[in-house]
Amino acid sequence: MIKKLRLKLIMASMASLFIVLSIIVGIVGVLNYRKIVESADTTLTMLSENDGKFPNSMFLKGRRQKDAPPKGGPQFSPELPYESRYFSVVFKEDGNILSVNTGKIAAIDESEAIDYAREAAEKKRSRGFLDDYRYIVYLSGTETHMIFLDCGRSLETFRAFLFTSVGVSVGGILAVLLLLVILSGRIVKPFSESYEKQKRFITDAGHELKTPLTIINADAELLEMDFGENDWLNDIRSQTKRLSDLTNSLILLSRMEEEQPKVQKIEFPLSDVVEEAVNAFQSLAKTQGKTISAKIQPMVSLRGDEMALQRLIAILLDNAVKYSNEGGTISVSLEKQKNQIRITVENTVEYISKESIASLFDRFYRGDQSRNSQTSGYGLGLSIALATVNAHKGKITASTKDEKSLRITVTLPA
Repeated sequence: MIKKLRLKLIMASMASLFIVLSIIVGIVGVLNYRKIVESADTTLTMLSENDGKFPNSMFLKGRRQKDAPPKGGPQFSPELPYESRYFSVVFKEDGNILSVNTGKIAAIDESEAIDYAREAAEKKRSRGFLDDYRYIVYLSGTETHMIFLDCGRSLETFRAFLFTSVGVSVGGILAVLLLLVILSGRIVKPFSESYEKQKRFITDAGHELKTPLTIINADAELLEMDFGENDWLNDIRSQTKRLSDLTNSLILLSRMEEEQPKVQKIEFPLSDVVEEAVNAFQSLAKTQGKTISAKIQPMVSLRGDEMALQRLIAILLDNAVKYSNEGGTISVSLEKQKNQIRITVENTVEYISKESIASLFDRFYRGDQSRNSQTSGYGLGLSIALATVNAHKGKITASTKDEKSLRITVTLPA
């Protein structure tokens, strides 16, 4: 239990850190990428509006330049025309190449420029990316103009930033994971100590109660020999037996919830165990006007603790018979599916809320909230069943379809 709590703490912390870092890196990356695209589109728009050239009047070469754009307007670096690498292709109306201009770029020749232009034409988009080139397509009369701007340097910087951010984030996550592994032991230590004290108290108190209970029961038998049978002595024996059963159940549950319970595993026929348990509860169900039906796949074997699994089946059947409604039905099934063995016990009930399903495996929880004494039990049966299934590396779940039935499903590795 403590190991699971520690593991959940580490997983929750790491998941939260991963989500936060992913959002931060994602937002920063998207903003940087959008800035690159907006800057490239601004440059391409300027070129498209000036027949593939940079206008001199758009650049602020000095503070006292008379033809500089008004304050608040777009101001561009005078180095932009010399820093920008671009090429253009012009198509005729019939699709033939009219002109190719690669004078402002050294990495692309005319044939490559034409290939890029044809590929961009196939996409039928006015703007987009081809490799590291951002392009714009616009019409001028009957001619189609395409301008490609080299964004390789900006994109390379963006990729390097993104790679560095991811690398730093991964390193940070690993560092936090290491710290959590080291510090989580201290964080859960108070819970671990409290849990161990609780288990030790239950075990010690159970053993201490056994002796006086045995003495009380023996004294009751001696009194019966002297005074004969009467209601008071019967009550004493009944209540001592009830308290003894509760004590034994608590000790059993405490032992089963140890960190590493020792399971004596042997190969045994699980089909026979389930069938014998069903037959044993048939008469009890019949006396209460209830019916049990079974669908058991033959020749199903399992390697595990046979006594513990016998007790598991008995708990599930006892719970189904005990809490099913008058004249209700109980169905039991056993089947093997690939690498799993599934045991299902379903019974009808007067009413069970979907909210209460999650509490069925808690200690001392009973569906009968009134704690009616006519319904015997201590609310420990399903807790013991859960511990048994966990010891066999399996899974147990409870569900209800219409709040008029309860299904307990046990899945065990085959």
